[in-house]
Amino acid sequence: MAEGSPAGPAGPPAPRAAFYAAGPGPVREWWTLLHPPYTAWNLAYVVVGACLAPVVDATYLVATVLAFFCAVGLAAHALDELAGRPLRTSIPAGALVAVAVAGLAGAVALGVAGAVKVGWPLVPFLVVGPVLVVAYNFELLGGAVHNDVGFAASWGTFPVLTAYVAQTGRLAWAPVIFGAAAFFLSLAQRALSTPARLLRRRAAAVGGEVVLGDGSRVALGRAVLLAPLERALHLTAWAVVLAAAALAVARLG
Repeated sequence: MAEGSPAGPAGPPAPRAAFYAAGPGPVREWWTLLHPPYTAWNLAYVVVGACLAPVVDATYLVATVLAFFCAVGLAAHALDELAGRPLRTSIPAGALVAVAVAGLAGAVALGVAGAVKVGWPLVPFLVVGPVLVVAYNFELLGGAVHNDVGFAASWGTFPVLTAYVAQTGRLAWAPVIFGAAAFFLSLAQRALSTPARLLRRRAAAVGGEVVLGDGSRVALGRAVLLAPLERALHLTAWAVVLAAAALAVARLG
């Protein structure tokens, strides 16, 4: 029987909206809203960008990580859930709006404080950051940001460059090169997460089989197709976070 076909009168339960979804319940739904592995992945880019600086200021690093947590972990993800409920949470719309506004306000406040300390080179990043969050989630600018390239530039390259400038007040080749690496890693993330979301959130039924050279057959289903995609996402998130942690320990320890 193909996965997704009826199993009794009520059929099988719908799959979780994401492999990290914690299930129903007020606390669990807020945890799910943070998209923990993806938020940690994004913040790891911030850490690497900062730690590429010749001298690393721990206070500036913590402030930059907190700003991106507010902008991406809170605001962007609250806006994403507000637009169509992809995570299927029951969090009230008013609470999501409040979190989005508070997250953006917190990120901007931290950015302004950073610009006062670092100087004008941080100002363009302070302006572009909130624009990216709003443009991506509301598909503004003709959808120019809400696509694979926009995602990779916004959530991969941008945090690397911002964190470096927050430390040094300038750009250099090292963060630009790693920004390119983060861009391609983010494209890889999208290449895995897009079909995974399709299977979890939109597919009504999944079936079929693979016929091997010896004539044996391997049944296909939602779980079989999802497993390698989500395992790769899970492991890569851990790899990027641990690499960032190692670099931070080496620079600050």
